[in-house]
Amino acid sequence: MLYYSLKKQAPAVDFRQATIAGQAPDMGLYFPERIPKFSPDFLRDLKHKNKADLAFEVIQPYVGDAIPEEDLRRICAETVDFEFPLVSITDRISTLELFHGPTLAFKDVGARFMSRCLGHFSQQREGKVTVLVATSGDTGGAVASGFLGVEGVDVVILYPAGKVSSIQELQLTTLGQNITALEIQGTFDDCQQLVKQAFVDQELTQRRSLTSANSINVARWLPQQFYFCYAWQQWQGEEPPVVAVPSGNFGNLGAGLMAYESGLPVKHFVAACNINDSVPAYLLSGEFEPKLAVPTISNAMDVGNPSNFVRIQELFKLDYEHIKNTITGYTVTDETTADTIKRVKTEQGYLLDPHGAVAYHALEDYLGQHPGDKGFFLETAHPVKFYDTVEPITQEKIALPSAVEVLLNREKKSIPLAPDFAQLKEYLLATA
Repeated sequence: MLYYSLKKQAPAVDFRQATIAGQAPDMGLYFPERIPKFSPDFLRDLKHKNKADLAFEVIQPYVGDAIPEEDLRRICAETVDFEFPLVSITDRISTLELFHGPTLAFKDVGARFMSRCLGHFSQQREGKVTVLVATSGDTGGAVASGFLGVEGVDVVILYPAGKVSSIQELQLTTLGQNITALEIQGTFDDCQQLVKQAFVDQELTQRRSLTSANSINVARWLPQQFYFCYAWQQWQGEEPPVVAVPSGNFGNLGAGLMAYESGLPVKHFVAACNINDSVPAYLLSGEFEPKLAVPTISNAMDVGNPSNFVRIQELFKLDYEHIKNTITGYTVTDETTADTIKRVKTEQGYLLDPHGAVAYHALEDYLGQHPGDKGFFLETAHPVKFYDTVEPITQEKIALPSAVEVLLNREKKSIPLAPDFAQLKEYLLATA
């Protein structure tokens, strides 16, 4: 499998090169030259496959011969070594819980897969690789956990000061070793722009071998297809489900659409956004206009210019009507998000995190207009990661999982920087 740049100004590369580079030299995102199709046998037997074998069969066509089969099977088994339960909330709405991994967030899947791929590739090269990643919340913790102690890899995480939850901040600032956190006095979009600038700075890239662990990296993005398949394994409806995805940078929804294009049965997708709604606005107008990010209580979705939306457009060959007929966009305010958390806890006994609440509301609204349909939404993080938001809404304490409890006595270590590329470059060159 080869990958081409969506800006079409760089040579095609294989999975290994795309993973190590993160982004093409022309600043374009890499995209696979073809979308593998699930065979009739695969779809027939899907519900009976174990998680590791299913993951291997989904990802192997994308990896090709870049990783030997035995190693890739081990990587897949380690990546998905936790549960992905589909839990019923009402007679028409279920949730796919993606918070049972080590950092209690869906990004554990992509981060664990990519870290193991990069660890494998680092054995074949001299010198260290620096993973440079921007986070709006969960990516930082998942990447920090996934890469902690990996030989030959340093991790530098940029996060917006005051705009991630306290638990998220502890997850990415307290590990030490090969993990460094840079606290940017700006927004996630500022962090993302700084990372993009770093990749095209020749002086910097000559001194440090840089790659990205954001969902712009194919090794982070593509394995997110796995859990859409795990949801289908557990789906009990007679018709395919409507799937609602809380969306910020649009890597997660993009991965679901890749699985759908490969043949996974899905009736419709719902892009559930907070007031950072560039994509829902596009789905209404046909014109994509980036916006400045606005802080919300669903902070991991505070993205005004989602990088991965160009991949969705590429997948649909820029056919607006096809995109609009496959995806419905929703914009959900903080007030509605809070009301949804409180109502679902009171009426159904289920505690949502703010991102899941956005998706629940969007799915509930969509199903209200399509009374014959049923569906599920992605609960992308454990509510405890947002206890400082959720507990005042429900007026109840959230029990602390052990993965969080161990963080509370650790010391935060971060380096404050302005949203200024010169400062980031100076830091990276000084620590090269």
